[in-house]
Order: sequence, then structure tokens, then C-alpha cells
Amino acid sequence: MQIKKNDNVLVTTGKEKGKRGRVIAVYPALNRLLVEKLNMIKRHTRPNQQLKQGGIVEKESPFSASNVRLICPKCDKPTSVARQASDEGKRARVCKNCNETMG
Repeated sequence: MQIKKNDNVLVTTGKEKGKRGRVIAVYPALNRLLVEKLNMIKRHTRPNQQLKQGGIVEKESPFSASNVRLICPKCDKPTSVARQASDEGKRARVCKNCNETMG
């Protein structure tokens, strides 16, 4: 998976199309990720030890990783990612638009 936690992404499909957000969590085994304040769902919860008062709780639901594009921090455009080996043998993500290394 090319996307990591705290990356900025652009949603390309669905009801949130065109919106940008920061990745909160990544689930590589499921090929899904959580984006901050996007794809909100409502859950009806009963009162328990953590939530003294029950009710309707809004939270994020995971996106499929194929429905988002990574935004390059340098050129601020949605981009594809290439992998490039550095001199020390580590692989780095590289923006295909501006050829800059992403952190």
C-alpha cells in the first residue's frame, strides 16, 4: 500500500468525491483506510462504562484505498507514487508529477 498515516489524500469516487482529508489509520490487510471527517456514519449505542449516556455517535468509516489519490506535499496535486531506491538501499516514495521524494 502506497498511502501511510498522516498523508493527505483526495477522494476520487463516491459521495465524498473531490474532498481532501488526512489519513487517520491504514488497514493494509483489508486495503482500506480511515480519512479524518470523511465518510461519516451514525451508530446507535447503548449506555456503558465509557459512554454514560447512550445515543447516536458519529464516526468515520473506512474507504477502499482504490477510491483515494495521494496528494504530493511539494506540488499539492493528486499523484501516483513510484518507489525509488536510495543510496543506502532504502526505498522512498516519489511523486510522478514533480519527481520529488515524499516523506
